[in-house]
Amino acid sequence: MTATINRQVLLVEKPSGKLGPEHFKLSEGSIPEPKDGEALLRVRYISLDAANRAWMHGATYRAAVEANTVMAGGGIAEVIASKAPGLQAGDIVFGDTGWQNYAAVPAKHLSKMPKLEPMTHLLSIYGIAGLTAYFGLLDVGKPKAGETVVVSAAAGSVGSIVGQIAKLKGCRVVGIAGGKDKCDWLTRELGFDAAVDYKDGGVFKALKAAVPDGIDVYFDNVGGDILEACIAQMNLRGRIACCGAISQYDGAPSATGPRGVPGLIVVKRLIMQGFIVMDYMEQRDAALKDLQAWVASGQIKVQEDVIDGLENTPQALIGLLAGENRGKRMIRV
Repeated sequence: MTATINRQVLLVEKPSGKLGPEHFKLSEGSIPEPKDGEALLRVRYISLDAANRAWMHGATYRAAVEANTVMAGGGIAEVIASKAPGLQAGDIVFGDTGWQNYAAVPAKHLSKMPKLEPMTHLLSIYGIAGLTAYFGLLDVGKPKAGETVVVSAAAGSVGSIVGQIAKLKGCRVVGIAGGKDKCDWLTRELGFDAAVDYKDGGVFKALKAAVPDGIDVYFDNVGGDILEACIAQMNLRGRIACCGAISQYDGAPSATGPRGVPGLIVVKRLIMQGFIVMDYMEQRDAALKDLQAWVASGQIKVQEDVIDGLENTPQALIGLLAGENRGKRMIRV
């Protein structure tokens, strides 16, 4: 290895309102030395996710990101040197590498990945996004053929896969997304039966027209007013898979929150369940087998939004929170 400098993006201040470029700083440090049980990684791709913003608020399923530290984030990386059994130079791994060129990470926190091309698929369809869609829909939502499935943030990394899996399971699928172009893409390219543009206003009315027979399964990525509109139109014994609440992460959340809770949940006997994809890692191989077969057969189309340059990571996350991306957004380091 000839490089001597480790470029890093630091979170210099936790935002109290909207996330902006001023909250980050590009810095240079030394390349770390791996300790016993660790591997030195050269980061290849950084995953950008709405959860990056949520981590700035406080501890979730992981510790909070603190000011003046390397911004946290998952990444696909190549092992450069290893002081851990089971890992050797050249191996490809996924882990919390942070926003930087090099990271020393305990092997117990890394997942060894297959060497396949394009490598970007390890962050999208075969990574956290694909697995989140797979387990959240199939294990929590439990869709049945002929049912109506609605998914919010439907043009994003998780939602676009959720809708396609629901279609191949024989469901009628309605996506909620921001903007006419995204909605047209969902129906034209991904095979959704209908799409609702939440930026057009009147989400409740537009959704009611798109789901005349009600909603059996709702996959929620946004929370807030859209969750409220969906709860009101759920069918008896419907299921809601709570994956995220992106509408609450950046800036002021909805003043009312989702009304009708718990009243509508009780009256309609709804099941509303949150989940974390890490709980399903023991079942990952079976899920990947299905996902690979669906991609190979063309039943799932993979959409990726790859941006070059570590220095562009802050703006790329800000854009993701504003809904700029289509499919999985990531940084090629």
